[in-house]
Amino acid sequence: MALVPIKTAVIGYGFSAKTFHIPFITSLPEFELVAISSSQRDAVEHDWPVVDHYLSANDLLINSDAELVIITAPNDVHFCLAKQALENNKHVVLEKPFVTNITDGEALIKLAAEKSLTLSVYHNRRWDGDFLTVKKLIEEDRIGELRSFESHFDRFRPNVRQRWREQAANGGGILFDLGPHLIDQALILFGVPNAITAQCLIMREGSTNVDYFNLVLHYPNQVTTLHADLFSAGPNKRFSIKGTKGSYEKYGLDPQEARLIAGVLPVDASWSDESTDQYGCLYNAEEIDIVTTERGCYQLYFTAMADAIRLKTKPPVTAESALLNIKLIELAMESSRLGETLTVTL
Repeated sequence: MALVPIKTAVIGYGFSAKTFHIPFITSLPEFELVAISSSQRDAVEHDWPVVDHYLSANDLLINSDAELVIITAPNDVHFCLAKQALENNKHVVLEKPFVTNITDGEALIKLAAEKSLTLSVYHNRRWDGDFLTVKKLIEEDRIGELRSFESHFDRFRPNVRQRWREQAANGGGILFDLGPHLIDQALILFGVPNAITAQCLIMREGSTNVDYFNLVLHYPNQVTTLHADLFSAGPNKRFSIKGTKGSYEKYGLDPQEARLIAGVLPVDASWSDESTDQYGCLYNAEEIDIVTTERGCYQLYFTAMADAIRLKTKPPVTAESALLNIKLIELAMESSRLGETLTVTL
């Protein structure tokens, strides 16, 4: 017998909501979009005329019958909105980053446990095709014992834009925007590092937030470098991995975001396939292998989230793992401020 779809509401109607959440909520049978809160009344009512519209998140959380709330509002209100949602007995998905400080994250985890509700964070890059490819290469021992792992999220945006992600005093800047993606992937692959050395800098004229970071995570016999800047105008390096058997190089970004922006719905199995010209290369002393990129699958986050709510299974991203991400961001900022390598004790 098919389960009744989960009534789902979305807070915010910006890029994240329209690109990374609503396409899945409206195309997967596990969910039913029932409400959106946004000040953009005309846009919401035009795009979703049969969905309840609320001008404020507060009204939605109090009056909507949604079982699940997806919060895509600015980072600095993640805590207060998630807290209110949980207090109103709603399951919660928060866009990354989870919160902007450790204390708030711990409070939300405690509250969700007390209310027996599912709390998860949308670390969708666990389901990037290139990351799944890297994970598979490592698991199959095709690179050997790793010595150097580099992961990049570089862009060319030399001029500051008037967007909350770049302007917010609390939770703004690319360390809270792009950093969670890279940190989460490193934690999935390698676990908690022994130490961290970080440069978190403001480099653009007129910028008030971190717009360059270089994080070095220290592991036994291996160095992991996570890097993002806004001055990369050429081809974007994504991964550079070196080990005792060879190395893997990958350029370009996973295509799922671009496909979703273009209006491609995740209804066909091949919707996220990467083009062959973007495949990475595995090098060793004798030959070069072109490695077919694994199929990306953001939809698996949502189907696993549905299971977590209906079947009480583990959520696809636990709040505890997302909080570890925030702890490393705080350590990175402190390492950069002091100009020192800091031991990770969590």
